[in-house]
Amino acid sequence: MTAYKSDLFFGSLTGNGRILVVDDEPDIRRVVRILLEKAGYDVLEAEDGQAAIEVINTGENRLMVDAVLCDMRMPKINGVEAMAYFREHYPHVPVVVLTGFPDTEMAISSMRNGVVDYLVKPVDGEQLRSAVSRAMAQRELAWR
Repeated sequence: MTAYKSDLFFGSLTGNGRILVVDDEPDIRRVVRILLEKAGYDVLEAEDGQAAIEVINTGENRLMVDAVLCDMRMPKINGVEAMAYFREHYPHVPVVVLTGFPDTEMAISSMRNGVVDYLVKPVDGEQLRSAVSRAMAQRELAWR
């Protein structure tokens, strides 16, 4: 197994960075993975907030996840709870919301709590890549 080296620490050796995609729909995760991998990102997946917390706390992932793309409505630990965990334990890791349930109040609340973007499914591939790119730029600024 090849060791992952984050662009943050090792320059542009690994592509554009590592994204954790959290969504309870396998087809959504697969499509997002394909779009992001084609854009040069390394992608980790989790089917809910609980699995996301386990993934981000595993091995080197806690240092090597550059951004999180998170659904809101999921079983076990939902997106709001998962994002609160990420904000508390990994405040330098930016979050983009990707949800199938548009909610203006939730979008405003999420943005006020530091979410980089609030996307509604189905999302255009360019819009998704643009949101992730902004998240990566925010992460880079956070480390300066």
